[in-house]
Amino acid sequence: MCALSCPWRHKCLAMPAVVRAKRSGDVSPDPSRKPPQLFDFLLVVFPFMTRLKGSDLLALGFMTFALFLGAGNIIFPPSAGLAAGGNLLPAALGFLLTGVGLPLLTVVALARVGGGMDRLTAPLGKVAGAILAVAVYLAIGPLFATPRTAVVSFEMGIAPFTGNEGAPLLIYTLVYFVAVLFLSLNPGQLVDRIGKFITPVLLAALLVLGGAALFAPAGEIGVVAESYREAPLVQGFLQGYLTMDTLGALVFGIVIASAIRDRGVSDAGLVTRYSIIAGVIAAIGLSLVYLALFYLGATSQGIAGDAQNGVQVLTTYVQHTFGTPGSLLLAVVITLACLTTAVGLLTACGEFFSKLLPVSYRTVVIVFGLFSLVVANQGLTQLISFSIPVLVGLYPLAIVLVALSLADRLWVSQALVFVPVMAVTLVFGVADGVAATPWADKVPAWFGQLPLAGQSLGWLLPVAVTLVLVVALDRLLGLRQSATTA
Repeated sequence: MCALSCPWRHKCLAMPAVVRAKRSGDVSPDPSRKPPQLFDFLLVVFPFMTRLKGSDLLALGFMTFALFLGAGNIIFPPSAGLAAGGNLLPAALGFLLTGVGLPLLTVVALARVGGGMDRLTAPLGKVAGAILAVAVYLAIGPLFATPRTAVVSFEMGIAPFTGNEGAPLLIYTLVYFVAVLFLSLNPGQLVDRIGKFITPVLLAALLVLGGAALFAPAGEIGVVAESYREAPLVQGFLQGYLTMDTLGALVFGIVIASAIRDRGVSDAGLVTRYSIIAGVIAAIGLSLVYLALFYLGATSQGIAGDAQNGVQVLTTYVQHTFGTPGSLLLAVVITLACLTTAVGLLTACGEFFSKLLPVSYRTVVIVFGLFSLVVANQGLTQLISFSIPVLVGLYPLAIVLVALSLADRLWVSQALVFVPVMAVTLVFGVADGVAATPWADKVPAWFGQLPLAGQSLGWLLPVAVTLVLVVALDRLLGLRQSATTA
């Protein structure tokens, strides 16, 4: 029911009782049952948001949080914190901007257009939009992200006990993808299975790990690495890209919208509002996890000063603080985080390709699951070496697409703005992708002379210039059209 402090309460009371009951979804409310204060606030901000109960909204937020929380989200903050040392706060802020802010904006952009990437790419034209969507879904799905969840969770949580031999990896990935397929083949029950069961277990494990990092640090905050001395905010900003959650958000948007509709919500406005709330809840959870892991890394220089990556930082800290039981805890955390991410990726790919191609959702999920199983058994090094150039080329396209979509009401002609700006982004994104391969010498030297090219941000200036030019042209044509009409 509407909150008592809701400024629209008098409108509700002016309605017939049957209408009020239909809007609230509760014909016989229990006066002893009071919603949490958080949802009182959300009800004030988003009026008539009464189709889902508070517990359903919280579960939806937990589901969204769990879909984003993968291996990369747990690996990269400790390594960045270790290097940041005394510059912990500005580095963490930069990380949050790209690791949390950009994905949240992507969820909002998808909610505004209806939840699917096909609608987000509509201004590019049907063919170009479909090609971009297919590339993003394949790159972040079966080609890279889905198999990575399996192999990373194995190497972090299982390999310390079994070794890195092929047989244990094969057995683990078989069991892992059986679980992923089981959860993915019934997307309508994602909230119940992930938001109300797996996610609370994951949260409990993360609370223990984060609490230990805050109240039982391995040492004092360490010294600042050279790369974080001059511009720690920028370094943290760039490290946040490694989570690749902006690409993930493009995929998860349809999962979130589908889960909401499966709960009986059909109104497009309510679906958008619930999606935004789910994104906010997930963003809060991710921010808390990142800050705790940043602090864990910054205070672990004494025991993990020579660590080369976040895996070594985490395993060293956990072994130092908890011993073998802690290693088991880490295995649970990583496995659950990766499992939920894989389910979200596979479900979104199934929804997308079953609409794009004349194949069923079940067929897509099974084929992609088996393909991911095969790719995962190639090993982490081979997987990364093949996939990173593709992701480096796609990330600028995703960022620009989301930014243009959020500002779509500023353009007279969306196609006039979207097409040339995305085309320029594609050219420089491909150049960055090729530069990350053994064929880097094929990239013209002048690409490397662009501002911020050394940080894989060389596309920013050309895209900004192109945007200014096409916006000026868009406004000019719009004025001429208005004058002609008048």
